[in-house]
Amino acid sequence: MAKNKSKEEIKKVLEKIVVNTGVGRLSADPSFEEKTLPKLVEELSVITGQKPVYCRSKKSIAGFKMREGQIVGLKVTLRSKRMVDFFERLVNIVLPRVRDFNGLNQRFIDKGGNLNIGFKEQFSFPEINPEEVLNNLPLEIALVPKIKNREKAIAAYLELGVPLKKTAK
Repeated sequence: MAKNKSKEEIKKVLEKIVVNTGVGRLSADPSFEEKTLPKLVEELSVITGQKPVYCRSKKSIAGFKMREGQIVGLKVTLRSKRMVDFFERLVNIVLPRVRDFNGLNQRFIDKGGNLNIGFKEQFSFPEINPEEVLNNLPLEIALVPKIKNREKAIAAYLELGVPLKKTAK
């Protein structure tokens, strides 16, 4: 586990952690920007410890009922101390709380070494009270290492205590 790894070792391996969520389907609600969006921003702020930035659509797409400039996502980029704190909570608290969790598949690591983890809802995070949540917030967490080689990144993740499944070769 990451408990026995120092914060400096984590900083040597990870460049940043990006947490993002899509809110495009919720933006059809007329009270989205007044009621729903502030609650989603608050929840993501509580999870990450940092206020998210808005991701806006670059162009209108009628088939998706999306207009240019409409908020379609929220994103937080964590670096340094907040990144280390979030990583330790993710590995030691959040992942073990996921139902039927047996480890992360190594297919989640791309050829650049980035580990992408998806959550269908935010309830795995202990900071979130399920009774106060209005909408499910699907999250995508990308761990971006300084190592840009897949095999070396897998070894570094295992060294940091990320629970990866062993693949049969």
